[in-house]
Amino acid sequence: MLSPNPAYIGALIDVVNSSPFPTHMRMQLIAIAFDHAVVSLKIDTCHFQPYGIVHGGVLATLIDTATFWAAYLRLPGDDGLVNIDLKLNYLKPAGEGMLTATGRCIRAGRSLSYAEAGVSDADGNLVAHGTSTLMALPGKGLAFKENKFLDD
Repeated sequence: MLSPNPAYIGALIDVVNSSPFPTHMRMQLIAIAFDHAVVSLKIDTCHFQPYGIVHGGVLATLIDTATFWAAYLRLPGDDGLVNIDLKLNYLKPAGEGMLTATGRCIRAGRSLSYAEAGVSDADGNLVAHGTSTLMALPGKGLAFKENKFLDD
């Protein structure tokens, strides 16, 4: 059985967290494992819409990101992934503190995967939930010197 290589996971988290879009959004990949990912974002004024609550696009971005990384480790080493469908529901306004998106891959396939994520506020209240269909992109994976997997 294959297991994630801790050196690869560390390098992956570093690359993701220093990439332009996550840096711009001020979000971070906190954890990634088979079928699971956690992404966080500390709410700042740049995340607000005119009514003083977090813009829905921020919540959608967190769901998109958490579902993506929840499915990622099931891919072969040289494959990438792209979101082809995102559905979500806004459940409660968010206004301050930390947001945490927890993603779970429900089904990992060779070409299509399906995942879900919930976004919770600092008090643990679910503020948004969504699902995503993701498509594998052969040969478009991230390249690291570390091996993606270790044998158990």
